[in-house]
Amino acid sequence: MSQTGAKRRDGAMSESEQKAVGYDKYIDWKVFIFPVLLLFCILLLPPMQGMRDVGTEYSLGPRVVVEYLAQRLFDKPTADLDQWEMLTCQMMEQSMRSGAMDRDRFLKRDVKWCGKNGISVDRVNLVRAREYVQGMDAEAYKSAIVAGAGQRYDQLKYRDLSEADRKIADKGVWKLQVALGMMVFTVGCFLTGCIPLPAVAFCIGLLLTFTGVVTRQEVASLYWSDACWFIMGSLMFAAAFVKTGVDKRICLLLFNKLAKPSVAAITLVMIAVIAPAASFISDHALAAIFLPIAIILHRGSQSESGPLDMELGKMLVITVAMACNIGGFGSPSGGARNVIMMTYLEDMFGIDIGYFTWVTYAMPFVLIMVPLTWFVVQKRFRPATRDLSPAMVYLKEDIERMGKWNREQILAVAIFVVMVWFWFTEKSFFNLGIYPVRLGIGVVAVAGAVAYILAGVVNWRDYQERVDWGVVWLYAGAIIFGKVLDESGAAYFLARSAVNGLAHFGMDAGLPLLGLATVLTGGLTQIMADGPAAASVGPITLNMAGIVHPGTVMLPFTAMATAAASSFAYCLVIGTPPNAIVYASGYLEPKDYLRVGVPMWIIANVVLLLMIGGYWVFRGFGGLPGI
Repeated sequence: MSQTGAKRRDGAMSESEQKAVGYDKYIDWKVFIFPVLLLFCILLLPPMQGMRDVGTEYSLGPRVVVEYLAQRLFDKPTADLDQWEMLTCQMMEQSMRSGAMDRDRFLKRDVKWCGKNGISVDRVNLVRAREYVQGMDAEAYKSAIVAGAGQRYDQLKYRDLSEADRKIADKGVWKLQVALGMMVFTVGCFLTGCIPLPAVAFCIGLLLTFTGVVTRQEVASLYWSDACWFIMGSLMFAAAFVKTGVDKRICLLLFNKLAKPSVAAITLVMIAVIAPAASFISDHALAAIFLPIAIILHRGSQSESGPLDMELGKMLVITVAMACNIGGFGSPSGGARNVIMMTYLEDMFGIDIGYFTWVTYAMPFVLIMVPLTWFVVQKRFRPATRDLSPAMVYLKEDIERMGKWNREQILAVAIFVVMVWFWFTEKSFFNLGIYPVRLGIGVVAVAGAVAYILAGVVNWRDYQERVDWGVVWLYAGAIIFGKVLDESGAAYFLARSAVNGLAHFGMDAGLPLLGLATVLTGGLTQIMADGPAAASVGPITLNMAGIVHPGTVMLPFTAMATAAASSFAYCLVIGTPPNAIVYASGYLEPKDYLRVGVPMWIIANVVLLLMIGGYWVFRGFGGLPGI
């Protein structure tokens, strides 16, 4: 294929991208007015009693529990407590919030745990606190912490507050009300695409500032987190792969052996490779690597006389995102959600799920979802192009023109390998004392992007032109959105309301309880990060399982089912980092995620419940009684 044909293909692509990208669209006030009206309705209407109580719990709960424990344990008001006594009460209150009611869990707390939970501590006072709790009877400790939980969740009601406490509670209720209004507004904008999506990210920050939820100093810092740096770094190293041609070599390596490189065969290979890999390797990185490959295949499919098949482009890039999403449950390394639920389970009930044990329960789900995901993608996207042989021919010719691996390509791969090494080791090696500082995966990604510049592989113009900076801001807004839902109690309010409401229909025990956990978590994870979604629902469903089925397989099964469902974020751009990364292709609109996401979400929930009933229950768990 001639170079002229390749240039024409690139030119046609840029024109098609401009038509597909939502960035070129102006606001549609006829649609935008509805999310705005819903927002103002929620902000202006009086809050429900349940909202008042949850806002009270989140604003006054920690103080009330600490005051209760101070009187019960030391017979003093908090103002008269010694430092170690205050530390004891604060640690017990934080343990109670995470569902860890046993004394042994308290004795394992360390300085790092206290710092992570915002508790000021020094080693001397921590030792005294441990010695005091060690001297307590285990049942007396549990009785005190359970009674403290009762003070927060049962006794603390808005209607019973003093005038001074009501002023504090009203701020918490307002923050919750703003979070719920923001949720309706944001989801409405993302579903309809009535305003360019990165603009929605800025609307979130403006809304939080105008309503007084955050200050002008706080709002700027909220837009940067380790996750945002990771998205940015991933898009930057993907740009380096594209510039050097490494993406083309990877593409040829994957698909060169196919006897007939059809669209169906190539998408199946992509899912079969990406999904299991996403169980162990960052889904951000996999999405950033495979997105350019999908774009190469799409560009190479253009005939000499015809336009690009945009339905094919949508199909290829959405395949990358869905493959990354279904793989996250396969191992504890697949996402923060898995570690969060493992930690909850151990903290609350002392049940430890080992790494390999988790894989044996979870990986079958990933493997079952591979062909099902492929089937859904094939049915929901119907491109006119079915044969990608021309793309493979174009790819081979392009690589022949490149010749052997050059310096820039070797450096691009070498720097990426170093990045992967640090992604795997930065946490564990820091905990072991090998690394002097904890870097975080985002810092590693950006460091790799800078390394490409230092090595002369790219210049800043490459990043400026090849990185979709709108996606970076879009995901930054999504992080703020999820964080506010979590910290305000809005996510907890939605989860608790749903659990309490559906309990009247018999969904508070057995497999129906597991079904409730999966559906509820799978719904929340569409609008907030997987970790906070699991953290919001997990303690509620685990506590219900502990009450109804104490000491049975329901406890680990509930933890794993909640973790699995928090990876079902198929429906919105903001659902997962891979969803946001493939949006950078310019091929997709918000409705395209719904085309494949809704049936995928239904299928994933059904498969998970069938696997629980047909495999997990039959297999059991570590000698625990069945249900």
